[in-house]
Amino acid sequence: MKITQLTVYPVKSLKGINVAQSKLHGHGLAWDRRWMLVDAQQRFVTQRQLPELATIAVELTDQALVLSHPKVEPIAIPLEDPQGNLRLVKVWNDHCKALPESEDVSHWLMAALGEQAQGISLVRFATEFTRAVEEDFLAGGEAHTYFSDGYPFLITTTGSLDALNQALVASGQSPVPMNRFRPNIVIDCDDAWAEDQWATLASQGSYELTLRKPCQRCKVTTVDQQTGTVPVQAEPLKTLLSLNTQPHLKGAHFGQNATLTAGQEGTIRVGDEVVSTHRET
Repeated sequence: MKITQLTVYPVKSLKGINVAQSKLHGHGLAWDRRWMLVDAQQRFVTQRQLPELATIAVELTDQALVLSHPKVEPIAIPLEDPQGNLRLVKVWNDHCKALPESEDVSHWLMAALGEQAQGISLVRFATEFTRAVEEDFLAGGEAHTYFSDGYPFLITTTGSLDALNQALVASGQSPVPMNRFRPNIVIDCDDAWAEDQWATLASQGSYELTLRKPCQRCKVTTVDQQTGTVPVQAEPLKTLLSLNTQPHLKGAHFGQNATLTAGQEGTIRVGDEVVSTHRET
């Protein structure tokens, strides 16, 4: 098996950046989910509330995070930590320390997205703060992450997407691209749902990822990641539910959440050959 795609999402719920390689950190790929949008109550804002966030593109240069949108000129946010007091922001049930970016970003978001962006600001994860991953699935280990939904890495496979798309087409629906699931690491694997049986995924002598928990999917998967629109049909969620790939769990699932268990500060690359170990049954 090989890695066929690596994607970093510097700002939670904005467009991702496909990269040829990335540094591996305990908190995820380099720059992944380092930034997040929050409302006036300092609670995280995602495509669940604002599907149009999918239309904001992201670029990383040596000096800046650059946001762009068809309606406005791009805005560059320096990579150096901003000056200012730390804020407490909330992502799901976690309170995290963050640094607020300039109000210029809030004005830019309003210009790009209109009144629905009223009160939204951009914050940066304060790296002196540690946000622990839930302990329930770590088998006694420890892991941390930035502003991801809960785990530092999300792994999907081409075989599972193919199986899902076959089911969608068979029921008269359109196939969906992998970006509906916003993975970090895509594995070229022919066997559908094989990842649900993997315990670890490793590149020999380089790094090891431990798969911790199936990823329960939400309505973000129904958002067209190019247009920021939501089709009338609740797809692919409806079909995922019918496939029932995790019969012992409630909801629809696609992909696996993972943590880094070897290879801190190493490099992961598209084209890396990887091998899996399997869960004990």
